[in-house]
Amino acid sequence: MATLQVIGGGRMGAALVAGLLAGGHDRSDLLLVEDDAERRAELQQMFAGVAVHGEPGGASGTVVAVKPSDGEPACRKSASAGTRRLLSVMAGVTLTTLESWVGPDVAVVRSMPNTPSLIGAGVSAVSPGSRAGEDDLRWAEELLAKVGVVVRLPEASLDAVTGLSGSGPAYVFLVAEALIDAGVLAGLPRPVSRLLALHTLAGTGRLLVESGDGPEALRAQVTSPGGTTAAGLRVLESRAVRAAFLDAVMAATERSRAMGEEP
Repeated sequence: MATLQVIGGGRMGAALVAGLLAGGHDRSDLLLVEDDAERRAELQQMFAGVAVHGEPGGASGTVVAVKPSDGEPACRKSASAGTRRLLSVMAGVTLTTLESWVGPDVAVVRSMPNTPSLIGAGVSAVSPGSRAGEDDLRWAEELLAKVGVVVRLPEASLDAVTGLSGSGPAYVFLVAEALIDAGVLAGLPRPVSRLLALHTLAGTGRLLVESGDGPEALRAQVTSPGGTTAAGLRVLESRAVRAAFLDAVMAATERSRAMGEEP
């Protein structure tokens, strides 16, 4: 029996497998499950030495990374095959629902990772089910740490996590698009504007994480009185950009909550 199986060979499942292998996980001790034959062939080429099957098998731990509509059969088959720990990265599927699918003998942990996990730079929140103990949480955290930063939160906070960090990359992508278009409007060739915008965002994100200073302090450092940055920020504040981000996160949070209540 494999120690770990990952059900779902999509982008998130494949990213997790790549992170595990990069972290030294034994290829022969890992099972990747994907029901689409064409995708299975791709995964076999991507992860030589890793068993890639069409159906869940026996594994002491399981990660479920499929669409929510495919979650119930994946969870039930895993439990029937003998898994004792299950980590779900499916959006909107509650711990109560997950536990009803796997029965009383499986410890369940729910997580919400985001798309930068695809390059090992994600952030994930984990929440324990009623039968998950400290060892189960540490197991889930160690898996997700292979693709980014992990925080523990109660399940009631996961909708807010979805609204902020889950949907957040899309907000940043939109900002990137707008900055590129703005550079073109100001007279820059589009390839140059794209290069400047993307590296500005990437470098600024790194500075935020590594400097130890908060965003307010960093913004003050680059905003000279009466200068160009102050002029630009005045326009953004006058257009209620800050309020738009607040509303976007709240709208995504409410949508996540509604998805969890849908039958």
